[in-house]
Amino acid sequence: MKRRKFIGLGAMAGIAAGAVPVLASQTSLHNHPPKKRYQKGQSPWPICLDTATIRPASLREKVQIAAKAGYDAIEPWDGELAEFEKNGGNLKDLGKEIKDLGLFVPSVIGLWNSLPPTPEKFEESLEGTRNRMRMAAEIGSQHIQTIPNTVGENYDQKYVADRYREIIEIGINEYGLNPALVFVKFFPLKTLGQAAGVALDANHPNAMIIPDTYHMHISEGGFEGLKLIKGEMIAIFQFADAPASPAIAALGDEHRVYPGDGILPLPEILKSLKTTGFTGCISLELYNPNYWKQDLQQVAETGLRKTMEVIQKAGV
Repeated sequence: MKRRKFIGLGAMAGIAAGAVPVLASQTSLHNHPPKKRYQKGQSPWPICLDTATIRPASLREKVQIAAKAGYDAIEPWDGELAEFEKNGGNLKDLGKEIKDLGLFVPSVIGLWNSLPPTPEKFEESLEGTRNRMRMAAEIGSQHIQTIPNTVGENYDQKYVADRYREIIEIGINEYGLNPALVFVKFFPLKTLGQAAGVALDANHPNAMIIPDTYHMHISEGGFEGLKLIKGEMIAIFQFADAPASPAIAALGDEHRVYPGDGILPLPEILKSLKTTGFTGCISLELYNPNYWKQDLQQVAETGLRKTMEVIQKAGV
């Protein structure tokens, strides 16, 4: 073979060899697996039913109603788990039943009285905190809500953050679940910003918060801060609409209405939520006693349908 031809062929082979990894890398950049979607591909988030939405039903009935309605998940309360056990029920068996029906448990409500204002009272609270964590873990919950109902007025943010950090450690190390912090207008820790501040000051990689569209509204903390948060910080996203009346200062949890039946900019809120990268549950949370008087299966189905209508309007 002539030297000139050999060099030419060698150069071409080198170029071809060099081109392979370049093409491979370009392919990998554009070949990401599709993100999982729910509700027959119509939602980027699994849809969860907070059991308070259909409160008069028994816990087992709530699970069956949620599954029949087509929810992806269910979010029970600690009180009904305790009652279930008291009446002879086995929570691990219930967890299996939930899974067999195609549901999962993203969160349990919750760790009441878990953030009292003194170290002595905090130590006293741990027995109840651990028992609630045990119940949540036995049904397979991923998270449990840390409820700031006892932080006290003019609470010390660093103190509360330190206690929340301890609760996270107990939850993860002893029960395999991740406690997340909620905010409630009727408690001293009432806004998204306040909850985020405590979570950040906890200085823990698993510190998380649980936003709630209704309390974002009635606490007057607003919705713009949501898009500033990383989705990884959000454990679950609680979802409800608010009516135009009574006035915002008079609104209570009993005034929650179906998504789309009130005045909140829910499609815009969901667009902001999508930009955070959040991939957890949207949990329908309604404590409206008027709904409790209706057919509870119909209430659950209506809630899911209206939630999906808002998601479709958001175009996410």
